[in-house]
Amino acid sequence: MTLTPLLLSAKLAFCTMLLIPFLAFPPAYFLAFSKCRGKSMLDALVTLPMVIPPTVLGFGLLVAMSPSGTVGSIWHTITGSRLIFSFAGILFASLVFNLPFAVQPLRASFEKLDKRLLESAAVLGLSPFQTFYRVIIPNCIGGIVASSILVFAHSLGEFGVILMVGGSIPGRTQVASIAIFEAVEAMRFDDALYMSATLIPVCFVFLLIINAVNRRQQS
Repeated sequence: MTLTPLLLSAKLAFCTMLLIPFLAFPPAYFLAFSKCRGKSMLDALVTLPMVIPPTVLGFGLLVAMSPSGTVGSIWHTITGSRLIFSFAGILFASLVFNLPFAVQPLRASFEKLDKRLLESAAVLGLSPFQTFYRVIIPNCIGGIVASSILVFAHSLGEFGVILMVGGSIPGRTQVASIAIFEAVEAMRFDDALYMSATLIPVCFVFLLIINAVNRRQQS
């Protein structure tokens, strides 16, 4: 019983880690290199999920993802199923919640890039798209790896947003953090201890990896 929530958390974290770069690259690139006047507005919008209470974000996502909400109605039209209280729903919520945790490291990595490389790419006639994939990505791989690992570790501990959007359906939306909370409420302390003892060393190892990547990037 305690293994299923752990596996579901790992699945959610892995899927979030794989998909988050496609959402994080555009705003990180824009914030790092653009001089547009709306830059501060986008920065605040991207960072917002990091500072508002998770339950507030979860309620907003619940409204948007409900069958009558914008996102939920589009999803229902395409797939014929509802988005809330499903794995796809908690994955969508996880992507939104983790976006600033991916954008900030990527932006910092982009901003540290030697500007002479970008100037050389422009002189050679590379388009912005070619410059991004041939120059920026290879030279910022450390920041990309650190960002992905941070998102994976952070996804393992998600609670408020996931609970609001997915509830606690065993095998579908009951991730480890929710299962631990419910185990403590039911006074099943052995189950809570087992799951907690599994998550702590995993998160610790990932933090060690992030620190090693950052040290290597700095050197």
